[in-house]
Amino acid sequence: MKILVPVDGSPFTKRMLAYLAAHDEWLGGAHRYTVLTVTPAVPARAAAVLDKSVLKAHYADEAERVFKPIRTFFDKQKIPAEFVAKVGPAADVIGEVATKGRYDLLMMGSHGHGSLGNLVLGSVTTKVMAHCETPVLIVR
Repeated sequence: MKILVPVDGSPFTKRMLAYLAAHDEWLGGAHRYTVLTVTPAVPARAAAVLDKSVLKAHYADEAERVFKPIRTFFDKQKIPAEFVAKVGPAADVIGEVATKGRYDLLMMGSHGHGSLGNLVLGSVTTKVMAHCETPVLIVR
């Protein structure tokens, strides 16, 4: 199974990873994992005055901050994974990557680093579920 794992480093990402580790059916060579993090874009006015290399370094640093503990987790579990970093609105990018990549499953935490406006599910999770055709496994 080809599985997309969107992450943001939040406690709900950590819970989702704990779920993954606790269930043997998700481990082993039968699944291919792609770990995705989406960094919000720097506002256009600010980006216009920044050197492109500075902006690129900012996005890379933000992605690596999220990926570092998750790489450790996947290495410890001996699960091979591809790590992909994108920039933009999280829900839109996640849905686009899932569709274009023809993933069989999206496995994500129920909340992230967004606002507290949505009490049942996080706003990114809600938008992904509403607009993505890929099945979504939400871990709370």
